[in-house]
Amino acid sequence: MSEIRNGIGYDAHRLITDAKLIIGGINVPHEYGLKGHSDGDVLIHAVIDSLLGAAALGDIGTHFPSTDPELRGVSSISLLQKTRNMVVSEGWGVVFLDATILAEKPRLSPYLFLMKSRISKVLEVDCSNINLKATTTDGLGFIGEQEGIASMSICTLERGS
Repeated sequence: MSEIRNGIGYDAHRLITDAKLIIGGINVPHEYGLKGHSDGDVLIHAVIDSLLGAAALGDIGTHFPSTDPELRGVSSISLLQKTRNMVVSEGWGVVFLDATILAEKPRLSPYLFLMKSRISKVLEVDCSNINLKATTTDGLGFIGEQEGIASMSICTLERGS
């Protein structure tokens, strides 16, 4: 008999000058980038937290603390690979992933397929089992005022199938 679990993740980072905007492992052209200890990839950070949550393995800050100097500027894609390995070593497989990026600017829809492909490759999951969306907050809050970008993610894991 198989066991199925769901996990959720959330992350937000401040927009700053003099930084690249990396979302979903893709360098998105924009005048601002995300401030973070790593590359600040809000989508990947939310995905990591959803995977860790579903596998009951804690959170991103436990495994990849912002106080660790070795993680300064690291690619979040490499952290996603390590997370996938942790989840798989516990006997879990990724069944489905759904995530939303909240950003007023830039328009992210042209990059969603590239992001999905990148995540699919790292997680070793077919693209048809990953859904990514991008939306705005219609000018509301820190996202609407273009002070930051956030992302939410939910994943489904299965063990013992």
